[in-house]
Amino acid sequence: MTQLEIAYRYGSAPGEATIRAINGVREVYGIRRITLDPKEKIVRVEFDASRFKEPEIAGLLRRAGLNLQERLLLA
Repeated sequence: MTQLEIAYRYGSAPGEATIRAINGVREVYGIRRITLDPKEKIVRVEFDASRFKEPEIAGLLRRAGLNLQERLLLA
């Protein structure tokens, strides 16, 4: 199992329905952690890279209703 972390900047603040949908994404096998930073408008996802690629993670977040703006490079 290879763990990776990816971060995105998002646009508008997520509403209650979006937060509930993101909580559902946390239940997907291979997603280890999702954290939202509302002050910086950044979402971070820790996931199993043997199960997911970056576009699939972005798709899960978008389907949950999160308005992704850009992928961020992590140091």
